[in-house]
Amino acid sequence: MTRLQAERLSYRIGNRQVLNGISLTINPGDNIALLGANGAGKSTLLRILLGLLAPTAGQVSLQSQPMPTLNRRSIARHLAYVPQHHVPGFPFSVFHIVAQGRLPTTGLMHAPDRADEELIEQALHDLGIAHLAARIYTDLSGGERQLVLIARALVQRAQVLVLDEPITGLDYGHQLRLLALLEQLAEQGLSVVSSTHRPDQALASANRAWVLHEGRLIADGSPRDVIDSDLMQRLYQVKVRQIDADGHRFFIPC
Repeated sequence: MTRLQAERLSYRIGNRQVLNGISLTINPGDNIALLGANGAGKSTLLRILLGLLAPTAGQVSLQSQPMPTLNRRSIARHLAYVPQHHVPGFPFSVFHIVAQGRLPTTGLMHAPDRADEELIEQALHDLGIAHLAARIYTDLSGGERQLVLIARALVQRAQVLVLDEPITGLDYGHQLRLLALLEQLAEQGLSVVSSTHRPDQALASANRAWVLHEGRLIADGSPRDVIDSDLMQRLYQVKVRQIDADGHRFFIPC
């Protein structure tokens, strides 16, 4: 069953057309990489899909319900969001930041019970940051904060996980572990959407690629069918040589 559907989305700021006529679906088991150059509209598209921004035209439906008819708590039960940057107003511990992911289910007046605590501990363990649980979130590095936000999204137990450039700031080991975790979540039936500037990330771990170019969705399909040297030149204005070997695809400068 389609979890989220967008029909003919457009978004305009003044005379600038940021998005133009985008239609797409998100289904169970999707692990989608959203590719596009700076200014292509990736973050704007994600914010519209999350109901954080109203499109100029078109409609988003979540579980067949028009997004504007749903309140934020209902949306949060289905969609979890990991932004690029986040600074809380108070110096919360890592544990308490992650525990905020339970609020759509428990409400503001309910302290985490043992079942909630187990979900939080499991998410911290899965991301390799259990040792940070008692640390103050604002004292962490940017990469560590990003992992904490991903843990918060995981404990939300939403069906769709949306991440805005999730590997930015992570060291190589954490990048690989995170991509493997996202693959595993998709295999378990969750839907994952991640924006990225890395075509190699899409080829290595995603099972579907969306490509935005000048505000339009120009491709939606298997990464190996979509991402090639012609696309790299069109998106990024660079000439690369494509190498296919042992089931992998690489690009090197010409």
